Amino acid sequence: MSEDGTRSEEVRQRILEATYACIARWGLAKTTVEDAAREAGLSRATLYRYFPGGRDELVRSVVTWQFMHFFLRLYEEISDADSLEEVMERGIRFAHQAIVGHDVLQRVLETEPERLLPTLTVEGSRTVRVIADFLTPYLLRHGLAPGVDVGHAADFLARMVLSYMSAPGRWDLDDPGQVARLVRNELLAGVVTVGPP
Repeated sequence: MSEDGTRSEEVRQRILEATYACIARWGLAKTTVEDAAREAGLSRATLYRYFPGGRDELVRSVVTWQFMHFFLRLYEEISDADSLEEVMERGIRFAHQAIVGHDVLQRVLETEPERLLPTLTVEGSRTVRVIADFLTPYLLRHGLAPGVDVGHAADFLARMVLSYMSAPGRWDLDDPGQVARLVRNELLAGVVTVGPP
């Protein structure tokens, strides 16, 4: 990357971090482009040069940046897992703990869900694809139940994982035993063969 490209990426990152700090302090509704520019130590014009769509683009970019950060940490958590079951168990537990422990996300979901949920829905569609693509080689290695299509199975599991991460229902996702039962008895039942081929 050129020196200009590196500088440009540094400024963009500075704006994202500044906007995130503003959202953490005041919430989504009260965070303005002016607030983000001031927090970043930049002019409004500079901020608009990087985010010409203004506030909406800025908020979407912050959500995307946080998603990417989350998935990088998730990948680091599960990258050395050996089996499909282990990937799903470790991934669900890590993701649940990360969501519950994310103070800014919890505060925004509690106070302004109507402002955040549309952005999360857009990101959610991409997230399903990312999770499904990640699970596909594990599904193929494990072995699918007769008549199960790998694409449909990966999509189903990705959607179920996302659903349980945010709304676990009767399951205690901090309990490894319960997560193991959830994965083996509910998520993978009927999707994969009983044991690895």
